Amino acid sequence: MNRFITLQTPHGSLHGQLDLPDTPCGLVLIARAHHVAEDVAISSSFAEFGFATLTMELLTAQEVQFPDATQNVPRLTQRLIDILDMTRKDGDMEQLPLAIYTSGDVGPAAIRAAALRDTLIRAVACHGGLIDRAGGQALDLLVAPLLMLFDAADLIGKTAYQRATSHLGGVHVTQSVTMGEDPAAIAATWFFDIFSG
Repeated sequence: MNRFITLQTPHGSLHGQLDLPDTPCGLVLIARAHHVAEDVAISSSFAEFGFATLTMELLTAQEVQFPDATQNVPRLTQRLIDILDMTRKDGDMEQLPLAIYTSGDVGPAAIRAAALRDTLIRAVACHGGLIDRAGGQALDLLVAPLLMLFDAADLIGKTAYQRATSHLGGVHVTQSVTMGEDPAAIAATWFFDIFSG
């Protein structure tokens, strides 16, 4: 089953899509600043492992026009919190264990949201991103296992991760993504192991 999702915010509407197999093993929130062409392929990677996916944009159509909008970690965090809370009130999603998959600038907000909703989030996977921008308090509070996926050339992201590790008390692992590898498939395998454990 596929459903289009709309979430109203004081600044405009956020849009997304729920892809729900017959007997999902869990729900992966694919958090994006805005929709990109590869969203369908990412969703398919998780579907192969039996996950439902909720692909949500975190910026309104107007906000996307501003290049620095993705740097507003507090706003993106609040949007993620609102989306997570919405899943707990939706009959198709409310019973499904949750994980977050994201990339780039949304990473710090995903860490903060997972820390603030620690009883909801089973795992977080970030493909790149400067996760130290989540702040020491959020990193300290994060209890969900964290997978960091890095492209070989992403030295800035790796350095940011090293800065963050002094605050990370829970499970946190890294994996390199080689040319041609699908980071979503790596995350799906990791989520599946956690959800099955």
